[in-house]
Amino acid sequence: MAGIKILKDKCVGCKLCVGACPFGAIVMIERKAEITDACTLCGACVSACKFDAIDFERGAVANAVDVSKYSGIWVFAEQKDGEPESIAYELLGVGRELADARGTTLSAVIIGSNLDDACKKLIAKGADKVFVVDDEGLEKFNDESYSSIFTQLIYKNKPEIVLLGATTYGRSLAPRVASRINTGLTADCTKLEIDPADGKLLQTRPAFGGNLMATIICPNHRPQMATVRHKVMKEMEADETRTGEIIRPDVKIPRDLVVKVKDIVKTITEMVPLTEADIIVSGGRGMGDPKNFALISELAEVLGGAVGASRATVDAGWIEYSHQVGQTGQTVGPQVYFACGISGAIQHLAGMSSSDTIIAINKNPDAPIFKVANFGIVGDVMEVLPLLIKEFKAALK
Repeated sequence: MAGIKILKDKCVGCKLCVGACPFGAIVMIERKAEITDACTLCGACVSACKFDAIDFERGAVANAVDVSKYSGIWVFAEQKDGEPESIAYELLGVGRELADARGTTLSAVIIGSNLDDACKKLIAKGADKVFVVDDEGLEKFNDESYSSIFTQLIYKNKPEIVLLGATTYGRSLAPRVASRINTGLTADCTKLEIDPADGKLLQTRPAFGGNLMATIICPNHRPQMATVRHKVMKEMEADETRTGEIIRPDVKIPRDLVVKVKDIVKTITEMVPLTEADIIVSGGRGMGDPKNFALISELAEVLGGAVGASRATVDAGWIEYSHQVGQTGQTVGPQVYFACGISGAIQHLAGMSSSDTIIAINKNPDAPIFKVANFGIVGDVMEVLPLLIKEFKAALK
């Protein structure tokens, strides 16, 4: 039985535990700490106490599994129209590193229709095995059928680690599967590595509004599941000579579905999808007025890139949410990122800091964006952008 209590004779009323508790579950009464019913037994207060005044006993974990029965790294290979999405290759890149560190195999799981070519591409990109469920009824992504099939595969094969993309599909599929197999899920990871001490997966993600990075483990349940942000991990180079095993497992495909996908409507909002663009031109509140975003669009068009935006401009209604870059928007990793009139709040940096080259334009020389920029232009963005457009037009003729 787990329990926690304050040892009154050792408590000196320093309040360190009060500040350390993330749930506000500790209060001071007559200069002694008291633990309230809000306590979740997380143990944060124990490490904060310098006087050994907290007695903490962890209980047995409910429904814990025999972790020794699980092995292998799996990635969910998201596909559209039978073609793997780039996030699938990014997951294979990091999955290959994890599998090599664990001395185990890397497998891709792909569900859909007409997937023979996709399987070969996944092997070329690092997969040792490909579990493929190919059926006409699975051509369009459906939460209900995909989660049922994925769950069946996990129960039967017992992978140690399962990775999915933090995409629209991945964010819908991952929690459904994690709930069914009774395991934990860490969302929106930006870093994954194997703990050399015990082999657990160290899952790092932004926390508390992006103000710190939290590393999370799942010690008592398997598989260890995580969704990974798009454009954070790097793809492996394709090796057409690689060989691998294509497995067509026997699964029950749900047919009588509550939700049916009748059609997928594609809306063209820009020349290049934001997450796939090699060049992104982003604007912030420093643009001064929504009509000035015409300059952002013009520079992006000249360079064959995409238009991005800060959260402040999206919240102000200057531009659609689909253009938002940052922790609560899109995570991007272009070759070149123009930050125009963007101060550089940590939430925005979380979404674009993996860009190869960052070019910042801001009239404030002390703006945080300059700390991460490779090149900086201190000046009025309304004067600088027209000059850049003119020069790039002349250079690209």
